[in-house]
Amino acid sequence: MISRSILTEEDRSRVSQMFIQPFIAYTTKTHTTFTIDTESTANWNASSIDGKWTVPVIFQISQILKIGKQPISIQIGGKYYADSPRYGPDWGVRFNFTLLYPTARPAAPVERTGFAK
Repeated sequence: MISRSILTEEDRSRVSQMFIQPFIAYTTKTHTTFTIDTESTANWNASSIDGKWTVPVIFQISQILKIGKQPISIQIGGKYYADSPRYGPDWGVRFNFTLLYPTARPAAPVERTGFAK
């Protein structure tokens, strides 16, 4: 994704950024998901000294479960910044709690009928 500026024409040339988010995820039969990704940002106008890139490497684990009848997803993740601007972070933590509202109902079981021979 390339970000676009909504600034005035005079300021527009000073904005030049890029965001990349590749990921790999694996979900088990118990609805646990392991994800590794990055949310890398490049500021092409920054000097090399200030740092053009912010590159967190993020490992996350999430689990879908129910509290009563309400399905939820909980997630925890850690970030290690492989590269960041001067005075940027070295690490981070992420917590998520999401209420899920599925719209599809489980399919009714198919009734199997035998053929007479």
